[in-house]
Amino acid sequence: MKKTIFAMGLAVASLTASAQNIDKIITKDYVDHLIKTLSSDEMEGRGTFTPGIDKAATFIEKEFASIGLKPLEGQTGYRQTFHKYKLKPASTKVTVDGKEIAEENLLIFPTRGESISFDQTNSDGWIKLDPNKDFTSQLRTFSRSGKRQLVLVDVKFVDAFKRIKAMISREAIIDETELKNEKSPAVIFVLDKDTVETSFKVELKNTITKAPLFNVAGVIPGKSKPKGLVVFSGHYDHMGIVKPVEGDSIMNGADDDASGTSAVIALAKYYKKLNKNERTLIFVAFTGEEMGMLGSKYFSEKLNPDEVAAMFNIEMIGKDSKFGKNTAFITGYDKSDLGKILQKNLEGTEFTFHPDPYKEQQLFYRSDNATLAALGVPAHTISTDQIDSDKLYHTVKDEYSSLDVENILSTIKAIAKSAVSIISGADTPSRIPKLK
Repeated sequence: MKKTIFAMGLAVASLTASAQNIDKIITKDYVDHLIKTLSSDEMEGRGTFTPGIDKAATFIEKEFASIGLKPLEGQTGYRQTFHKYKLKPASTKVTVDGKEIAEENLLIFPTRGESISFDQTNSDGWIKLDPNKDFTSQLRTFSRSGKRQLVLVDVKFVDAFKRIKAMISREAIIDETELKNEKSPAVIFVLDKDTVETSFKVELKNTITKAPLFNVAGVIPGKSKPKGLVVFSGHYDHMGIVKPVEGDSIMNGADDDASGTSAVIALAKYYKKLNKNERTLIFVAFTGEEMGMLGSKYFSEKLNPDEVAAMFNIEMIGKDSKFGKNTAFITGYDKSDLGKILQKNLEGTEFTFHPDPYKEQQLFYRSDNATLAALGVPAHTISTDQIDSDKLYHTVKDEYSSLDVENILSTIKAIAKSAVSIISGADTPSRIPKLK
């Protein structure tokens, strides 16, 4: 009986010491500093390919260096650099039956080549949208067809046509393989034409710029299981500078995702101080999430997914979740037992993890965990965002002043405590079925 009481005493003492330790390392002032800096106007909204994101990357690099992280294997610094090609329209000429179509009546989805030219003899020809069916759904189908085609649009769709034309950027971001594809698709929508009587011709030219992108990543090598990897991630890019709304043009992205990136940095600091990781820990701030998860896709290609024991992707933890204070949800909760492991490790605390309550939003494959999850890794996103009612999401009002730093702090600490058995190697989450 005395031995049992003694053991229980040791356990309580250990938990108390750990709690005291984490409170000294992950402090409100520290997290405040991280979020305020990343979401400041100085970062200019951290738009991909802008000076603002370079400033943000430099800040994260300095934090990783101060913590004492090592670069990824094969890298000389914390930036994991890769390149994409930016295509911008240089000239567009579309003629139907010898008559040139006005630019305002053309809707061209981003093309993938430097120069594209086709007519009725060497393309998929022309077709007309059904005036009795929904315009947007038809447009989506044709734009994804992979064809080179002219699509005629009835004038009844003029309002929807103009609205979508105003929304869609003609700029495309592509890989080198796409650039060299001689059969690059191009779908050209032409408003207010009923038919092509004899012929049509499309001539498109783009300017091409090779542009660098960079994830920022640091490592704490594992002690006894260095080949086993645990990834902590968040995306540090946002949407840059936009047209002013009530005088504000900077998309600060405080919740999306300065909050998650700050969590990654704070967790790196904590685990480095704790110095008890048997598995190797990778802390990575992804670029290009807002442009189609460009950074996480590149990062995933450089890893052996079979070596990744788990991935904690942290996205928007700046406000109370639907479940109240001291709660967060995990996307794809039922796809592995990672959530159950985390909840087990939080028994006796006031914090709880829950399954994603927004399944209709398909969040599991909409964030940076998606690529590794598709490869079988128990890769999940942790969030507190009430996305079905969040009016600040993707607006200029997503600023530091809108955040609940206490909520961010409690979520970071909950992740830190609950992941300990995974980084120690005591627990290994079950694998996610691979996508075919």
